[in-house]
Amino acid sequence: MATLLHIDSSINGDNSVSRAVTKTFREAWEEQHPKGTVIYRDLAANPLPHLDGLAYHTQYVPIPERTPEQVAAFALRDELASELESADAVLLGAPLYNYTIPSTLKAWIDHVIIMERTAGENTTIAGRPVTVVTSRGGSYRPGTPMEGNDFAQSYLEWLLTGALKLEATFIVPELTLAPVVPAMSSLVGLYEESVAKAHGDARAKATDLATQLAA
Repeated sequence: MATLLHIDSSINGDNSVSRAVTKTFREAWEEQHPKGTVIYRDLAANPLPHLDGLAYHTQYVPIPERTPEQVAAFALRDELASELESADAVLLGAPLYNYTIPSTLKAWIDHVIIMERTAGENTTIAGRPVTVVTSRGGSYRPGTPMEGNDFAQSYLEWLLTGALKLEATFIVPELTLAPVVPAMSSLVGLYEESVAKAHGDARAKATDLATQLAA
């Protein structure tokens, strides 16, 4: 049966829009794959350590030549990369924080990018579908005052489709601060439309992927 790797990174718990939308995706996925497997990591509740020099450089040392210290340092990277490789589909909750992705998600990315394994010409994850829910407190669409200042989606688009050769789909609920910021109260209606669309897109994408994987 199919395996889904689900990663959340929002710090907002039950108030998180990205978590709510990834939950919708996951529930639709599980309806289609009741006997499947979901590998779940909550990077806010259980953050990963930042990648250090020893763990990074060990990737260039042939496995038979690695010292016990190098093996230990690389163990977490191997575990995380293996989870990614075992997944038939990936779901990332990636809210926009300070114009880019959460640092906890960046730490996960740093660990799973292993040259000549998950990255490079013969990446082990090429073609894997990844759905990214990247929520935004405001709007960064063309024509808005903040156009061009969302560096999360542009970064993830290049990384996932370029470096890792995944097939990425983005679901972007926006204006998520409208219900709590008085100056944005006139935008609540647009926020509600955006979030409703995101949930619909998440259900549709999960169902579509289930159909593809069952074919």
